[in-house]
Amino acid sequence: MKCSDSIAAPRGRPREFDPEQALTSALRVFWQRGYEGASMAELTEAMGITKPSLYACFGNKEALFKKALDLYERDKLAYVAKALEAPTARGVAERLLNGAIATHCGGDSENPNGCLSVISTVTCTMEDASIRDFVAARRVATENSLIERFERAKQEGDMPETVDPRSLANCLMTVLQGMAVKGQGGSCVQEAKGVVDTFLGMWPGK
Repeated sequence: MKCSDSIAAPRGRPREFDPEQALTSALRVFWQRGYEGASMAELTEAMGITKPSLYACFGNKEALFKKALDLYERDKLAYVAKALEAPTARGVAERLLNGAIATHCGGDSENPNGCLSVISTVTCTMEDASIRDFVAARRVATENSLIERFERAKQEGDMPETVDPRSLANCLMTVLQGMAVKGQGGSCVQEAKGVVDTFLGMWPGK
């Protein structure tokens, strides 16, 4: 798919641009600045297009963010689906935590630190309630998947009968979000690994 920029090329024809590349550039801005902190001027400059072209190809800022979040989850959070496939509940937690380190705590020098979803949720005002609710719905979906996985682990005898799958999933999500916030603040990888080792050391099962 190609979209055309509203600024004409030297021969008078609109310049074409790759929407996927432009969206990747927008994602980096949102990831670094959050939804509210990312200005239209920053977005269009990073994407290399004009504001009318952004609206024509992606819709408004809210629509652009939602598309960027879809891309973020597809490319940067692919480790979440793989983690849920781990043979044990502890393995699920380990894969999630280590994936978070690589993605949110400086494990990849090409990407900003922190989590796009967490950053955008924390910084959104009441005026951006639709964005906050949209991001929160994604978080709830992930947490529900964890609850289901931990319930299965309990049925399989992988975790003690005394463990509440919902509370354990909530606890793990809280640790993951906390790591993302600390990563945004410049927390080092070694510190994050210490958190992972400590959490897994308290894991209630095999």
